[in-house]
Amino acid sequence: MLGFAVMEIRTIHANGVEFAYLTVGEGPLALCLHGFPDTAHTWRHLMPALAERGYRAVAPFTRGYAPTEVPADGAYEEAALVADVRALHEELGGDANAVIVGHDWGAFPAYALAGRFRRAVALAVPPPGAQLPGLMAYEQLQRSFYIFLFQTVLGEAAVADPAFIERLWRDWSPGYDPTEDLAFVRRSLGESANQGAAIGYYRAALGTTPPSGRYPDVDPATAGPVLYLHGERDGCMGVEMAKSAAEHLPAGSRVEQVADAGHFLHLERPAEVNRLILDWLGPAS
Repeated sequence: MLGFAVMEIRTIHANGVEFAYLTVGEGPLALCLHGFPDTAHTWRHLMPALAERGYRAVAPFTRGYAPTEVPADGAYEEAALVADVRALHEELGGDANAVIVGHDWGAFPAYALAGRFRRAVALAVPPPGAQLPGLMAYEQLQRSFYIFLFQTVLGEAAVADPAFIERLWRDWSPGYDPTEDLAFVRRSLGESANQGAAIGYYRAALGTTPPSGRYPDVDPATAGPVLYLHGERDGCMGVEMAKSAAEHLPAGSRVEQVADAGHFLHLERPAEVNRLILDWLGPAS
């Protein structure tokens, strides 16, 4: 094991938010973005592997997820998430050699800003254009019930219930033991303000909360090639949702399905997923 294999936690101010982040290694920036209901610790298998390849792996707790602060502007639309990542890239000294990896909600900034990074990876959430045909399928609506629940006054109570969060993990990644991850989530979403923030992403996505108007629209011209990975047993977004992913990604992109893996594929099959990601990213340069 390399001497820098133990991850450190640090803080940085970017885009008006005090972000906490995990980091390990030295070299070009590898920015790793988590989703819901998850934390920066989700990258505990990938980050040491990135460090061994010569990257400085950084995994922020995204806006509203403790110990990152709840943003004063209360904005959770995609444009705010993209602005966060753009600011983090700048504040962390990222340059043209930086790479980005995003899972679940973290995939959206990875798609939007892929052209600003040397390489980009997205996991478990296909590009928006690929999602549209399958969103209204009955089976997918069943899987997506929580999104609609979060638009109501019951959303906060659901996210505050550890049993609800645990059931999501077990449904989304069948057969995976999420005990360690759930402990991290309880620390990150233990307070009502953080729970409201996590729900805020979903309310902004469906328009229940109108856009803040503080952030410019995402510029599609910043898109670039992406490696997209999807677990064949994903219980959150069925594998059929990824069927046309390649058609909705920029030229030079690649799509891979990971067998015997669900939504948290990077935790369920870390050796295989690490290999796919590291092969795509290549050595730090």
